Amino acid sequence: MPQPLSRIVNQLKSEPSRTGSLIITVFGDAIVPRGGSVWLGSLLAFFEGLAIDGSVVRTAMSRLTAEGWFERSKSGRHSFYRLTRRGEQTFAGATRHIYDSPPAEWNGSFELLLLGSADDREQARTVLRDAGFGSPLPGVFVAPSSIAVPDAVEGAIRLQASAGSDMARRLVAESWALERTAEAYRKFSASFAPLKSSIERGEALSDGQAFTARVLLIHHYRRIVLRDPLLPAELLPGNWPGRQARALCGEIYRLLLPGSERWLDAHAINEAGPLPAAAAALLRRFADVDEAP
Repeated sequence: MPQPLSRIVNQLKSEPSRTGSLIITVFGDAIVPRGGSVWLGSLLAFFEGLAIDGSVVRTAMSRLTAEGWFERSKSGRHSFYRLTRRGEQTFAGATRHIYDSPPAEWNGSFELLLLGSADDREQARTVLRDAGFGSPLPGVFVAPSSIAVPDAVEGAIRLQASAGSDMARRLVAESWALERTAEAYRKFSASFAPLKSSIERGEALSDGQAFTARVLLIHHYRRIVLRDPLLPAELLPGNWPGRQARALCGEIYRLLLPGSERWLDAHAINEAGPLPAAAAALLRRFADVDEAP
Protein backbone atom coordinates (compact mmCIF):
# COMPACT_ATOMS: atom_id res chain seq x y z
CA MET A 1 0.00 0.00 0.00
CA PRO A 2 1.49 3.40 -0.97
CA GLN A 3 2.62 5.38 2.05
CA PRO A 4 0.13 8.28 1.63
CA LEU A 5 -2.81 5.85 1.65
CA SER A 6 -1.29 3.91 4.54
CA ARG A 7 -1.12 7.13 6.58
CA ILE A 8 -4.79 7.88 5.86
CA VAL A 9 -5.80 4.35 6.90
CA ASN A 10 -3.72 4.59 10.09
CA GLN A 11 -5.32 7.94 10.87
CA LEU A 12 -8.75 6.30 10.59
CA LYS A 13 -7.69 3.50 12.92
CA SER A 14 -6.47 6.00 15.52
CA GLU A 15 -9.93 7.62 15.74
CA PRO A 16 -12.93 6.30 17.70
CA SER A 17 -14.79 3.62 15.76
CA ARG A 18 -16.67 5.08 12.80
CA THR A 19 -17.81 1.81 11.23
CA GLY A 20 -21.43 2.94 10.93
CA SER A 21 -20.37 6.20 9.30
CA LEU A 22 -18.13 4.32 6.87
CA ILE A 23 -21.03 2.04 5.92
CA ILE A 24 -23.08 5.15 5.13
CA THR A 25 -20.24 6.40 2.92
CA VAL A 26 -19.93 3.07 1.07
CA PHE A 27 -23.66 2.98 0.34
CA GLY A 28 -24.00 6.59 -0.67
CA ASP A 29 -20.91 6.71 -2.82
CA ALA A 30 -20.71 3.25 -4.36
CA ILE A 31 -23.81 1.10 -3.82
CA VAL A 32 -26.65 3.52 -4.56
CA PRO A 33 -25.33 4.29 -8.08
CA ARG A 34 -25.33 0.52 -8.75
CA GLY A 35 -28.89 -0.31 -7.85
CA GLY A 36 -28.82 0.27 -4.09
CA SER A 37 -28.70 -3.32 -2.76
CA VAL A 38 -25.64 -5.30 -1.67
CA TRP A 39 -24.75 -8.58 0.00
CA LEU A 40 -23.42 -8.29 3.53
CA GLY A 41 -20.44 -10.40 2.48
CA SER A 42 -19.40 -7.71 -0.02
CA LEU A 43 -19.29 -5.17 2.79
CA LEU A 44 -17.32 -7.57 4.97
CA ALA A 45 -14.75 -8.00 2.19
CA PHE A 46 -14.18 -4.24 2.07
CA PHE A 47 -13.91 -3.82 5.83
CA GLU A 48 -11.53 -6.77 6.06
CA GLY A 49 -9.07 -4.63 4.09
CA LEU A 50 -9.25 -2.05 6.87
CA ALA A 51 -8.74 -4.75 9.54
CA ILE A 52 -12.23 -4.08 10.93
CA ASP A 53 -13.69 -7.27 12.35
CA GLY A 54 -16.80 -8.72 10.73
CA SER A 55 -18.66 -8.79 14.04
CA VAL A 56 -18.21 -5.01 14.32
CA VAL A 57 -19.64 -4.55 10.82
CA ARG A 58 -22.60 -6.83 11.54
CA THR A 59 -23.36 -4.95 14.75
CA ALA A 60 -23.20 -1.61 12.95
CA MET A 61 -25.51 -2.86 10.18
CA SER A 62 -28.01 -4.13 12.74
CA ARG A 63 -27.97 -0.79 14.54
CA LEU A 64 -28.41 1.22 11.33
CA THR A 65 -31.27 -1.07 10.29
CA ALA A 66 -32.96 -0.65 13.68
CA GLU A 67 -32.59 3.13 13.31
CA GLY A 68 -34.48 3.02 10.01
CA TRP A 69 -31.65 3.56 7.52
CA PHE A 70 -31.65 0.12 5.92
CA GLU A 71 -33.96 -2.80 5.32
CA ARG A 72 -32.72 -6.38 5.16
CA SER A 73 -33.79 -9.27 2.96
CA LYS A 74 -32.53 -12.86 2.99
CA SER A 75 -31.89 -15.42 0.28
CA GLY A 76 -30.87 -18.69 1.84
CA ARG A 77 -28.15 -17.85 4.33
CA HIS A 78 -27.21 -14.60 2.62
CA SER A 79 -28.36 -11.21 3.92
CA PHE A 80 -28.82 -8.25 1.58
CA TYR A 81 -29.28 -4.61 2.54
CA ARG A 82 -30.79 -1.62 0.80
CA LEU A 83 -31.84 1.86 1.91
CA THR A 84 -35.31 2.48 3.27
CA ARG A 85 -37.41 5.22 1.69
CA ARG A 86 -36.33 7.56 4.47
CA GLY A 87 -32.71 6.63 3.82
CA GLU A 88 -33.11 7.25 0.09
CA GLN A 89 -34.51 10.73 0.69
CA THR A 90 -31.72 11.64 3.09
CA PHE A 91 -29.05 10.26 0.78
CA ALA A 92 -30.46 12.14 -2.21
CA GLY A 93 -30.00 15.47 -0.46
CA ALA A 94 -26.54 14.55 0.80
CA THR A 95 -25.49 13.38 -2.67
CA ARG A 96 -26.38 16.74 -4.20
CA HIS A 97 -24.51 18.56 -1.44
CA ILE A 98 -21.35 16.49 -1.85
CA TYR A 99 -21.05 16.03 -5.61
CA ASP A 100 -23.02 18.75 -7.40
CA SER A 101 -21.63 22.13 -8.37
CA PRO A 102 -21.79 24.68 -5.53
CA PRO A 103 -24.02 27.74 -5.97
CA ALA A 104 -22.79 30.37 -8.37
CA GLU A 105 -23.82 34.00 -7.95
CA TRP A 106 -25.76 35.45 -5.01
CA ASN A 107 -28.74 37.70 -5.71
CA GLY A 108 -28.15 39.91 -2.65
CA SER A 109 -30.99 38.63 -0.45
CA PHE A 110 -31.39 36.26 2.48
CA GLU A 111 -34.20 33.99 3.63
CA LEU A 112 -34.97 34.58 7.32
CA LEU A 113 -36.98 32.10 9.38
CA LEU A 114 -38.34 33.01 12.80
CA LEU A 115 -39.28 30.23 15.24
CA GLY A 116 -40.77 31.42 18.51
CA SER A 117 -41.25 28.19 20.45
CA ALA A 118 -38.20 26.63 22.10
CA ASP A 119 -39.54 23.18 21.20
CA ASP A 120 -39.96 24.19 17.55
CA ARG A 121 -36.41 25.57 17.49
CA GLU A 122 -34.93 22.39 18.91
CA GLN A 123 -36.79 20.15 16.47
CA ALA A 124 -35.90 22.35 13.50
CA ARG A 125 -32.24 22.97 14.29
CA THR A 126 -30.78 19.85 12.68
CA VAL A 127 -33.10 19.95 9.67
CA LEU A 128 -32.24 23.58 8.98
CA ARG A 129 -28.51 23.11 9.54
CA ASP A 130 -28.48 20.21 7.09
CA ALA A 131 -30.37 22.36 4.57
CA GLY A 132 -27.70 25.08 4.78
CA PHE A 133 -29.19 27.53 7.30
CA GLY A 134 -27.18 29.30 9.99
CA SER A 135 -28.39 30.96 13.17
CA PRO A 136 -27.19 34.41 14.32
CA LEU A 137 -29.62 34.51 17.29
CA PRO A 138 -31.84 32.02 19.12
CA GLY A 139 -34.94 31.37 17.05
CA VAL A 140 -33.55 33.13 13.95
CA PHE A 141 -32.29 31.09 11.02
CA VAL A 142 -30.80 32.53 7.86
CA ALA A 143 -29.62 31.34 4.44
CA PRO A 144 -29.04 32.85 1.01
CA SER A 145 -32.41 33.08 -0.71
CA SER A 146 -31.46 30.37 -3.21
CA ILE A 147 -31.61 27.74 -0.43
CA ALA A 148 -34.85 25.76 -0.32
CA VAL A 149 -36.81 25.89 2.94
CA PRO A 150 -37.43 22.36 4.30
CA ASP A 151 -41.03 21.21 4.56
CA ALA A 152 -40.45 20.36 8.23
CA VAL A 153 -40.41 24.08 9.15
CA GLU A 154 -43.29 25.25 6.98
CA GLY A 155 -44.92 26.85 10.04
CA ALA A 156 -42.05 29.32 10.58
CA ILE A 157 -42.42 33.03 9.91
CA ARG A 158 -40.60 33.70 6.64
CA LEU A 159 -39.02 37.00 5.67
CA GLN A 160 -36.80 38.19 2.84
CA ALA A 161 -33.98 40.62 3.62
CA SER A 162 -31.38 42.26 1.42
CA ALA A 163 -27.93 43.41 2.55
CA GLY A 164 -24.87 45.12 1.15
CA SER A 165 -21.64 43.16 0.99
CA ASP A 166 -20.18 44.40 4.32
CA MET A 167 -23.38 43.79 6.28
CA ALA A 168 -23.86 40.44 4.55
CA ARG A 169 -20.40 39.28 5.61
CA ARG A 170 -21.12 40.35 9.19
CA LEU A 171 -24.34 38.35 9.15
CA VAL A 172 -22.50 35.32 7.77
CA ALA A 173 -19.80 35.60 10.45
CA GLU A 174 -22.47 35.64 13.18
CA SER A 175 -24.47 32.76 11.68
CA TRP A 176 -21.90 30.10 10.73
CA ALA A 177 -18.67 28.84 12.36
CA LEU A 178 -16.74 29.30 9.14
CA GLU A 179 -13.26 29.27 10.66
CA ARG A 180 -13.86 25.81 12.12
CA THR A 181 -14.99 24.62 8.69
CA ALA A 182 -12.02 26.30 7.03
CA GLU A 183 -9.58 24.54 9.35
CA ALA A 184 -11.23 21.18 8.62
CA TYR A 185 -10.80 21.81 4.88
CA ARG A 186 -7.11 22.67 5.38
CA LYS A 187 -6.54 19.43 7.28
CA PHE A 188 -8.35 17.47 4.56
CA SER A 189 -6.13 18.97 1.85
CA ALA A 190 -2.98 18.31 3.88
CA SER A 191 -4.00 14.66 4.35
CA PHE A 192 -4.97 13.90 0.76
CA ALA A 193 -2.64 16.04 -1.38
CA PRO A 194 0.21 13.48 -0.93
CA LEU A 195 -2.11 10.74 -2.23
CA LYS A 196 -2.80 12.70 -5.41
CA SER A 197 0.92 13.30 -5.91
CA SER A 198 1.63 9.61 -5.37
CA ILE A 199 -0.93 8.53 -7.99
CA GLU A 200 0.30 11.11 -10.50
CA ARG A 201 3.89 9.88 -10.02
CA GLY A 202 2.69 6.46 -11.13
CA GLU A 203 2.75 4.64 -7.80
CA ALA A 204 0.40 1.76 -8.46
CA LEU A 205 -2.77 1.10 -6.49
CA SER A 206 -4.51 -2.25 -6.68
CA ASP A 207 -8.22 -2.12 -7.47
CA GLY A 208 -8.96 -2.90 -3.83
CA GLN A 209 -6.68 -0.08 -2.67
CA ALA A 210 -8.35 2.28 -5.15
CA PHE A 211 -11.74 1.43 -3.67
CA THR A 212 -10.43 1.89 -0.12
CA ALA A 213 -8.91 5.24 -1.05
CA ARG A 214 -12.14 6.36 -2.75
CA VAL A 215 -14.28 5.48 0.27
CA LEU A 216 -11.91 7.18 2.72
CA LEU A 217 -11.66 10.24 0.46
CA ILE A 218 -15.44 10.74 0.41
CA HIS A 219 -15.77 9.69 4.06
CA HIS A 220 -13.47 12.51 5.18
CA TYR A 221 -14.79 15.05 2.67
CA ARG A 222 -18.48 14.50 3.39
CA ARG A 223 -17.95 14.95 7.14
CA ILE A 224 -16.86 18.51 6.35
CA VAL A 225 -18.96 19.47 3.35
CA LEU A 226 -22.25 18.32 4.90
CA ARG A 227 -21.60 20.85 7.68
CA ASP A 228 -20.70 23.54 5.14
CA PRO A 229 -23.62 25.75 4.02
CA LEU A 230 -21.88 26.13 0.62
CA LEU A 231 -22.34 29.87 0.61
CA PRO A 232 -21.88 31.82 -2.63
CA ALA A 233 -18.34 33.07 -3.20
CA GLU A 234 -19.33 36.70 -2.51
CA LEU A 235 -20.18 35.81 1.09
CA LEU A 236 -17.04 33.82 1.87
CA PRO A 237 -13.67 35.05 3.13
CA GLY A 238 -10.98 35.53 0.51
CA ASN A 239 -8.90 32.45 -0.36
CA TRP A 240 -11.59 30.16 1.07
CA PRO A 241 -9.94 26.70 1.54
CA GLY A 242 -13.15 24.89 0.63
CA ARG A 243 -12.51 25.65 -3.04
CA GLN A 244 -9.08 24.02 -2.98
CA ALA A 245 -10.41 21.04 -0.99
CA ARG A 246 -13.25 20.47 -3.47
CA ALA A 247 -10.91 20.63 -6.45
CA LEU A 248 -8.50 18.20 -4.79
CA CYS A 249 -11.30 15.81 -3.86
CA GLY A 250 -12.76 15.85 -7.36
CA GLU A 251 -9.38 15.31 -9.02
CA ILE A 252 -8.49 12.36 -6.78
CA TYR A 253 -11.98 10.90 -7.20
CA ARG A 254 -11.59 10.82 -10.97
CA LEU A 255 -8.18 9.16 -10.67
CA LEU A 256 -9.58 6.45 -8.39
CA LEU A 257 -12.84 5.80 -10.21
CA PRO A 258 -11.70 3.22 -12.82
CA GLY A 259 -9.88 0.93 -10.39
CA SER A 260 -12.48 1.24 -7.66
CA GLU A 261 -15.29 0.39 -10.10
CA ARG A 262 -13.35 -2.69 -11.23
CA TRP A 263 -13.18 -3.83 -7.60
CA LEU A 264 -16.96 -3.50 -7.32
CA ASP A 265 -17.38 -5.44 -10.58
CA ALA A 266 -15.34 -8.29 -9.15
CA HIS A 267 -16.45 -8.38 -5.51
CA ALA A 268 -19.87 -6.78 -4.96
CA ILE A 269 -23.10 -8.69 -5.55
CA ASN A 270 -26.80 -8.27 -4.88
CA GLU A 271 -29.71 -10.72 -4.91
CA ALA A 272 -29.44 -11.20 -8.68
CA GLY A 273 -25.66 -11.56 -8.91
CA PRO A 274 -22.96 -8.97 -9.77
CA LEU A 275 -24.03 -5.38 -9.24
CA PRO A 276 -25.39 -3.63 -12.34
CA ALA A 277 -23.27 -1.01 -14.05
CA ALA A 278 -23.23 2.38 -12.37
CA ALA A 279 -25.76 5.00 -13.40
CA ALA A 280 -24.48 7.72 -15.75
CA ALA A 281 -24.74 10.26 -12.93
CA LEU A 282 -21.64 8.71 -11.36
CA LEU A 283 -19.48 10.16 -14.13
CA ARG A 284 -21.00 13.61 -13.63
CA ARG A 285 -19.87 13.86 -10.02
CA PHE A 286 -17.55 16.85 -9.42
CA ALA A 287 -18.26 18.01 -12.98
CA ASP A 288 -17.40 21.59 -12.01
CA VAL A 289 -13.88 20.45 -11.12
CA ASP A 290 -13.43 19.30 -14.73
CA GLU A 291 -14.58 22.71 -15.91
CA ALA A 292 -12.25 24.69 -13.65
CA PRO A 293 -9.48 26.57 -15.45
